Amino acid sequence: MEKRLYLVKHGKRLWTRDLASTIRGNLENLLDQIQPGDTVIIDAKNVDAFDYSFANELFGKTILRLPKEHPERFLVVENLSVYTRENLANALSSLGLVMIERKGGKLQLIGKVHPADLETFDTIVSAKEPVTANDLKDKLGINLNAMNERLSKLSGFALIRRNVGVSSAGREQYRYSVLR
Repeated sequence: MEKRLYLVKHGKRLWTRDLASTIRGNLENLLDQIQPGDTVIIDAKNVDAFDYSFANELFGKTILRLPKEHPERFLVVENLSVYTRENLANALSSLGLVMIERKGGKLQLIGKVHPADLETFDTIVSAKEPVTANDLKDKLGINLNAMNERLSKLSGFALIRRNVGVSSAGREQYRYSVLR
C-alpha cells in the first residue's frame, strides 16, 4: 500500500525549518497509518524549489528516525526538479543519508551513496523476483560476509525489503527485494 504526501499543498517554494517541521508532522502521521512493508511517497510535483534547511529538516530528520519509530516502512521521493534534487542530495549527503527516488518510473538512490551499495541496490531492482544473499554474491562476485554487510546496511536504511523465506534445505533464509 502507498500513501502520498503532496508538497505543493504547502507552496511552490518551500523555505525554512519551521515549515518543514510542520510538514514532517504530517509525514509522520502518514507513516503511522501504514503497515510494515508499505510506502509513503513524497511527491514534489510542481514544487519549484526548497532550500537546504527545509530538505535537512523534512527529509533528514525523518530518515534518521525511520528505523526506530517506523520500522519496515519505506519513503520514496518523486517528481523532483533540478533545484529540489540538488538541495535534497546535498542535505542527505551532509548527513550521510540516502533515500529512494522514483524518476521516470525507475528507482534510484539519492544522497550519500557508496558505489558498492548502489551496485547492490541496482542488482536487486533489476531482479524479477526476490533474491537471496547467495544469489547476489554469485552475481556480483563477492564473498557472502561482504554481501550480508551490504544487505544489512541497505535494509537498515529502509531501502530494500527483507522477508523471511525457507531454503530448499528447509532452513530459514532471507529474500531481498525493492519497491515495485
